Amino acid sequence: MKSVIIKDKKTLEVTNLENPTPDGKKVIIEITKAGICGSDIHNWELGEPKNLVMGHEYCGKVIDPGERADLKIGDRVTSLPISPCGTCHACTTGNPQYCQHTWENALGLSLTNQGAFGEMIKVEPNLVIKAPENITDEEVALVEPTAVGLHAVHLANITVGQKVLVIGGGIIGLASAMFASEEGASLVILSETNEKRGENAVDLGVAEKYLDAKNPNFINEALEISNGGFDVVLECCGNSQAVTSAIMACRPGGKVILVGVATGAIEVPTVMAVLKEISLQGAIAYTKEEFETCMDLMSKKKINVTKFISETIGLDQVQGAFEELTNGQSDKIKILINPKI
Repeated sequence: MKSVIIKDKKTLEVTNLENPTPDGKKVIIEITKAGICGSDIHNWELGEPKNLVMGHEYCGKVIDPGERADLKIGDRVTSLPISPCGTCHACTTGNPQYCQHTWENALGLSLTNQGAFGEMIKVEPNLVIKAPENITDEEVALVEPTAVGLHAVHLANITVGQKVLVIGGGIIGLASAMFASEEGASLVILSETNEKRGENAVDLGVAEKYLDAKNPNFINEALEISNGGFDVVLECCGNSQAVTSAIMACRPGGKVILVGVATGAIEVPTVMAVLKEISLQGAIAYTKEEFETCMDLMSKKKINVTKFISETIGLDQVQGAFEELTNGQSDKIKILINPKI
């Protein structure tokens, strides 16, 4: 099957791999749509792990249902892209994202579980989730990143009337801003270093205003517009400057939710977090319930995520898409891959 693998730093290669073989247990799925995620970009920039087939946001059709008696050939599905043990305290209390094994064999994030940047994948049966008939393949492929935003907002426990700053205008930032408004935030502001992405957030209706994070006066602007600091800051970038800005823009006694994932150590002014008694909360992935909630909200037309899709490309165009998404000037948000074009 045709697939895209990591060849080297910032280098992808289209190659042919063996088709997954039926084993009577795992579900074999033909990919119809797959999304490019920020974590995929991190791996691409590092060039590691080599030969990895990335892709953990997807929609597909069942080719072989394995041991899932409730599935049939042709059913549209997606899955939790993690590898929890299913028996530890985290798993049995509905938080598989905390399981110490959950990233060991994660779909598209580990060499042991090749991802959706190809024509087919093979998935543990208990992780596969059937998609409602009334949502599109594109919506199904966006369930995973949307659930990340929902989880972050749940952790923030936003109440009606609070002021929220979202740092980062990628799909996670936009989903977080969307859900912050749904929870009753009276003011949702988004900051970005990329002017086009910042303007997109306003044009798409998920933020009231965009602040230029490159502006030397950015923090003062943030404090002024929020009247002394934001109640909640959702940091969706994962770098030192973004986390520092989150702490500085937060009001005394406020909350900073760390949604962005840093691949290395970063420096932040913890003294300001101490002096302001800010609560710093990490956010990783989502619960299974939140994943299914996002799919249900799409099915009931309570949220519109297709507006975040910038374009759909074929496997041969993936290298160029990664380059565009990281050039700092593109207005693209979510690029989907269709292995059949």
